[in-house]
Amino acid sequence: MGRQPFGLASPAAWLRAQGHQVHCVDLAVSPLPLDVAGQAGLVAIHLPMHTATRLAAPVIERVKRLNHEAHLCCYGLYAPLNEAYLRRLGAGTILGGEFEPGLRDLAARLERGENGAQREELVSLDRLRFLTPDRSDLVGLERYGALRDNGRRKQAGYTEASRGCKHMCRHCPVVPVYQGRFRLVQSDVVLEDIRQQVASGAEHITFGDPDFFNGPGHARRLVEALHQEHPGLTYDVTIKVEHLLARRDLLPVLAATGCVLVTSAVESLDNRVLEKLEKGHTREDFFRVVELFDACGLALAPTFIPFTPWTTWDGYRELLRVVAQLRLVNNVAPVQLALRLLIPSGSRLLELAQIRERLRGYDEAALIHRWEHEEESLDLLGARLLKLVARMQSDERTRPEIFNAIWREAYQDAAAEPPREYDLMPRVTVPYLEEPWYC
Repeated sequence: MGRQPFGLASPAAWLRAQGHQVHCVDLAVSPLPLDVAGQAGLVAIHLPMHTATRLAAPVIERVKRLNHEAHLCCYGLYAPLNEAYLRRLGAGTILGGEFEPGLRDLAARLERGENGAQREELVSLDRLRFLTPDRSDLVGLERYGALRDNGRRKQAGYTEASRGCKHMCRHCPVVPVYQGRFRLVQSDVVLEDIRQQVASGAEHITFGDPDFFNGPGHARRLVEALHQEHPGLTYDVTIKVEHLLARRDLLPVLAATGCVLVTSAVESLDNRVLEKLEKGHTREDFFRVVELFDACGLALAPTFIPFTPWTTWDGYRELLRVVAQLRLVNNVAPVQLALRLLIPSGSRLLELAQIRERLRGYDEAALIHRWEHEEESLDLLGARLLKLVARMQSDERTRPEIFNAIWREAYQDAAAEPPREYDLMPRVTVPYLEEPWYC
C-alpha cells in the first residue's frame, strides 16, 4: 500500500517486549538482508494483501537456501486463505486474524528448543490489549508514498484503528478470516503510534482499517483527540457507502478534524451486481453519498470492480458516463476503471452457481480461480485497459487524459470523446495519494 507497515511494527513490539532480538525489513522498499536471514531462528513473513502473498514464494525459497534451519512463519490476512500452498513452500506456522500473540508464543517455544510443529490457532480472533508499534528499525517515511493536496506533497504515515469487518460482502478477502467480526485497537495505542510518526515527519495519516465506521464511537473519539493534539495533521479513511449514509451525522466531524479524503468501495453502479456481491448499498445510495460529500466539503475516492462475470458493454459505458456526469474523474484512480474481479481461495463468491459456471481452474501461481466472461470481447477490453492505464501513468498523464483514453477504448473508436456537457474538471482540487489503495 506504499505505507510504512503496521503489520511489521506491531508484532515487533510484542516480540521485543519478551526480550527477543528482532530485525524488520519491508521488502517493498529494501532488499532482503542476507546476513540476518542466514542467522535467524524464526523468519516471519507478513501477507496483508494478494500481491504480497504471490511475492512471498521466491522470498521463502531464498530464505530456505540461506538458512535451512530457520522456522518459517507466514502471518496476516492472506496467510490462512492460502495455508496449503504456503505449507508446501515450507512455512511451518500459519497465523491469521490477531496474529501478535501467536508470533510471541511461537518465538518463545522455539527459544526453549521445543518442536516447531504448530500449536497456535490458525485464526485467532481474541480481543487484544495492543502495544504501541515499534517502528525503530523500519526505513524512514520519506521512502514511502505521500498525499498530493493542492500542489503540495505531504509525507504520509499509516496506522490501523481496527481490524476485520462486521459485514459479509461476498468478494471481500476479510470475510473468510473474520466472519463478520472486527477488533478495535485501543485509542491510546493508535494516538501514540501517530505521535511517533509525526515526530518522524508525517504530515498526513492513512487509517488502513477495512471500514473506519465499523466502530463509529471509537472513530469519533479518536479523530477528535487526534485533531486536538495535531490540529495541522490531515488524514484519510475507508468507509462503506452503507455506513456513510447511516452515520451521515459524522461526516462534518471528519471534515472538521482534518479528514481530506474518504475511500469507499462502490464496486458497481449496477444494482444486480451489487446484490450478488452483497454490498449492502444500491446505485441510488451512491448518488446520495456524492450529494452528502458535496455539502460537507469532503473529497470522495470511489473504488470499483468494473469487470465481473455480470458486466455488459452497456453497463461499463454507463459507469464511465456516471463518473463523468458527477464530475468524479479526478476522484477516481484510473486503475479503478480497469480492475477485474479476483476470486481467491475461500472466497464466498464460490457459493454462486453463476460464478462456478464461469470458472476455468485454480491458478496456484496467481493464487486465484480463473474465470472467463461469456463475451470474450469484455475480457479483452479489461486486459487492454490495464495496459493502457499502466502506460499512461508511467508517462505521467493526468487523470482526465487517461479517462478520455479509456472512454475511447470503451466505445471502440479512437476519435470518441465524452460529450461536451461532461465537464471533466473537478468541483474542487481533489487530494490524492501517490499510491492509491486497491486490492
